[in-house]
Amino acid sequence: MPGRPAGRTVDEAVPCRVVVCRDCCCGSPKVAATDHAAQTARLGEEAPVRVSACLDVCDQANVIVVQPSAAGRAAGARPVWLGLVNDPAATEDIAAWVRAGGPGVARRPEILDLYVFTPPRRRTSSGLSSRGDL
Repeated sequence: MPGRPAGRTVDEAVPCRVVVCRDCCCGSPKVAATDHAAQTARLGEEAPVRVSACLDVCDQANVIVVQPSAAGRAAGARPVWLGLVNDPAATEDIAAWVRAGGPGVARRPEILDLYVFTPPRRRTSSGLSSRGDL
């Protein structure tokens, strides 16, 4: 298949991904003393990063969502929402986890349990509620 390195499986071809909220609160001067560009760049060294508009959890700024790889999804993993990620050490812990495979593949560092939160249910365009899957 074109675009896939030789010897890699389909599961390995779809990596763990990271979503960073960068809108009204996250990524703004409201969260002082955080180098938002450096945080996004650092995570981008380990996995594809998507910059999102407001994820509607401003009380948790800065919000980062780690989405499982195809292998992680196959193992039953769901996206992991991390809030209040406002220091470089936390960003490094996330980067290390993502590099190791992320949700469903690598054990989450215990220190990241301090940042995990469950997003509130959101209404979809069909009127049904969703569970925060991006």
